[in-house]
Amino acid sequence: MINTYDVIIIGGSYSGLSAAMALGRSLRKVLIIDSGKPCNEQTPHSHNFITQDGATPKEISLKAKSEVLKYDTVNFLEDKAVKGIKSGNNFQIFTESGKELESKKLVFATGIKDIMPSSIKCLSDCWGISVVHCPYCHGYEIRKKKTAIIANGERAMHLVPLINNLTKELTILTSAKHNFDKEQLQKLKNKNIKVIETEIIEIEHVNGHLKNVVFNDSSKIPFEAAYAALPFEQHTDIPELLGCEINDQGYIQVDMMNKTTMDGVYACGDNCVRMRSVANAVSSGNIVGAVINMELSREEF
Repeated sequence: MINTYDVIIIGGSYSGLSAAMALGRSLRKVLIIDSGKPCNEQTPHSHNFITQDGATPKEISLKAKSEVLKYDTVNFLEDKAVKGIKSGNNFQIFTESGKELESKKLVFATGIKDIMPSSIKCLSDCWGISVVHCPYCHGYEIRKKKTAIIANGERAMHLVPLINNLTKELTILTSAKHNFDKEQLQKLKNKNIKVIETEIIEIEHVNGHLKNVVFNDSSKIPFEAAYAALPFEQHTDIPELLGCEINDQGYIQVDMMNKTTMDGVYACGDNCVRMRSVANAVSSGNIVGAVINMELSREEF
């Protein structure tokens, strides 16, 4: 017999738990499926989220989980969703352990997975600690430090003004021929921001704390922190295989109510928006929970 729920939420971190709370408070039968591999697993502290500023990501997640599971219609399954299909008006989800589950509505709160550059040794060891992605999440803690931006072209220029506000010791490392136009180069020159094109081959560090960036000509430059604009991929291909559109930037396409392009399927958190933060994940999950409850209520009325 297949267990049936009002809503299955795939992903049990901040956005998934937030959606589950809104649904649990509306007496909806909910199942959260989570494989226990958050993208911020080695990040020492989370910031820019009021009431939880400076807590560890795990502390926030565990507290949220304990609060959500107080609602007796919400259940949590430690497992990995590996397949999803549309079955009539419902959705069926199959897990790695062999479970078959069904729901009226489906939420993807699966986040994204950063792709570590295999050509730069030890960058992954520093990711989330001293090599970071976001000035709002990490910038205050590494303010006024000697900082590198590992990026090129428009991605670098997006970060430069934000980080220049936090430190004046700033260097761009493109690791290849730069993609800046004359106007951009002049702006960088006016701010005394160097551009180094030499290929990076290694990040020297102590317990994840950056010490030097090493280049392929055997030279090295000391830095205390770095921002890196890394490529990413979706944690799961289930949304795409179900028929949800993935946009040109690699995110699940959603509307203002976080509905995907497939009826009955929603997405929240990092998998569908560029603004990658705990606060945004919680907000979008709360919206999804409310929207789904409204739709279920109308369908049942």
